[in-house]
Amino acid sequence: MNAQESELNTSTPIRLTVRKAELGDITAALRAALADMKARPGLSLFFGLTYALFGAVMLAGLGIFDQVWIAIAAAVGFPLVAPFLAAGLYEMSRRQSRGMAFSARDIFLVIFSQQRREFGWMSFVVLFVFWMWAYQVRIILAITLSSQPIGSLDGLLTTIFATWDGFIFLSVGSVVGAVIATVLFSITVTAMPLLLDKTVDFVTAMITSVKTVLESPIVMLGWGAAVGVLTLFAVGSAFIGVIVIFPLLGHATWHLYERLVVEE
Repeated sequence: MNAQESELNTSTPIRLTVRKAELGDITAALRAALADMKARPGLSLFFGLTYALFGAVMLAGLGIFDQVWIAIAAAVGFPLVAPFLAAGLYEMSRRQSRGMAFSARDIFLVIFSQQRREFGWMSFVVLFVFWMWAYQVRIILAITLSSQPIGSLDGLLTTIFATWDGFIFLSVGSVVGAVIATVLFSITVTAMPLLLDKTVDFVTAMITSVKTVLESPIVMLGWGAAVGVLTLFAVGSAFIGVIVIFPLLGHATWHLYERLVVEE
């Protein structure tokens, strides 16, 4: 019986312990993620393909409606909402690690059921941070590139990569983006899997996630940086890399959570 079916059937508060992360935990999580993908490649890649198509359509829509200012924010910030969209991957890894048989229907039902749980509230937090990032990009764009003719997405890219104002925009935007991405990573890295796995409120999940990062800042922030590089590469490949990288990171996130967060 999974967490969604049982809702833990208890009013006793859950006591969680966060253990120190080591590099071996990261490599073990990645190995387990690869094993999960090999065990159910079709379903894993389905989530990756869906995510890639959603991102590509979103960026295409931004170009069609001439919302150039948000195109860069969307390209960089969109992967940051991946923890919420990866609920199906978390559930797949949860069941496979516990030897539970499941079908695609079982996974989709679990994803749908999250709207009635704290997982849904957490999505609002993630989306708030995402839109805050997009708004910051618009402000930085207005300050640094207001004197530059843009007009189109091609014009924006030319301005960013071929002018001094564009260099300032990239520098300031990278710093601001790194800060926001670190905050989002810290509050979600184990919070999302925890909310799917156990009945806890989203504030407790966020606090537990931050504790995980603070307990092992070098290892965890290094993992966060690796996730950022991989997602940027995936998006930069016209979203083709997303098809594989997204499920890999989703499965790995679950296994890292299992290794680091323990219920007393």
